[in-house]
Amino acid sequence: MNTDILIIGAGLIGTSTALQLAMRGCRCIVIDKASPGRHASGSNAGGLRQLNRDLAEIPLSVAAAKMWHNIENLVDSDCDARFPGQIRVAENQSDMHKLEQRAAMVRSMGYQHEEMIGRKELFQIVPALAPHCIGALICREDGYARPYHALTAFRQKAESLGASFHSDCEVYNITQEGDGWSVRTSQGTYNSSIVVNCAGAWAGELAAQMQEPVPLTPKALMLMVTERLPHFVDPVMGAESRKLSFKQMQNGTLIIGGALVAKLDFEQERTDIDWQQLAASAKTVLDFFPQLQDVRIVRAWAGIEGFMPDNIPVISASHKANNAYHAFGFSAHGLQLSPVIGLIMAQLILDGLSELPIEPFSISRFNH
Repeated sequence: MNTDILIIGAGLIGTSTALQLAMRGCRCIVIDKASPGRHASGSNAGGLRQLNRDLAEIPLSVAAAKMWHNIENLVDSDCDARFPGQIRVAENQSDMHKLEQRAAMVRSMGYQHEEMIGRKELFQIVPALAPHCIGALICREDGYARPYHALTAFRQKAESLGASFHSDCEVYNITQEGDGWSVRTSQGTYNSSIVVNCAGAWAGELAAQMQEPVPLTPKALMLMVTERLPHFVDPVMGAESRKLSFKQMQNGTLIIGGALVAKLDFEQERTDIDWQQLAASAKTVLDFFPQLQDVRIVRAWAGIEGFMPDNIPVISASHKANNAYHAFGFSAHGLQLSPVIGLIMAQLILDGLSELPIEPFSISRFNH
């Protein structure tokens, strides 16, 4: 099978890339070893966060936020996105000092989206919060979407513009033939002028086959969801000095996370929930919202994601081969960036450069 551009990985990053390329008239095929969004893209907490990003990610995250706020114009769906803000709570003066330093650093870069609020405004925004909290860092434009709704909308829009998606298509090997690529898979061989590696936790294996090994580590991040509750909190909640991440969804359930890692057998793609970690996470939630004492957890799960040592992604043309590109290693915070990554990748592939600063994300940063 022949195509102009072959994208490996049908999660949000690969699908967004396919959409932007299709919008510019390119013929592309997206293949996935399972089904679109089977792993990280379909199992994450849905956070749309500019708050507390790595400094290198801020320009991309701010650009992506503008795209999310107008997402219906891009994919003909609102992706169930809501923007009630995100808060990083301070429990003491040490926390407040760290958050103030962070806000000042972001301002020094010319951005205003992270701002400090004191105790009075914090409790106006989150009246149910435990009284020991004294202030917070807030991004009022942050929020959340439903990941699978978003993935479906991006894929359907890309398909409407001519992109093809092939599921259950596992890559066996990649070889460069002339200036193009031959990719042998469980569904036959694909010949493509250009290859884009968006394979998430499996992207390290592909990069190695393309003679560009990287220190990617697959991990499985856990989440749990509660029974439905009466509405009591609007923003996405986090804390400065403790692992806390939770939000109340449109249906009243709470999704609770906080970078909690399950046991992972990567070869078997098997995850085992660490209930002790989840119990500690639930205790943290209770410290901030004691009224949730008797709420039931109804489900827990883990999705497999690729992590880089510096916790920022690879967004890069290959430094070893022509007509090869990489976008992976989003280290559990790729949903927010996904619309702008598609735009960046389309610019890299078709124009040779990105309008946004992506030097910190070069794949060559690991070649020491």
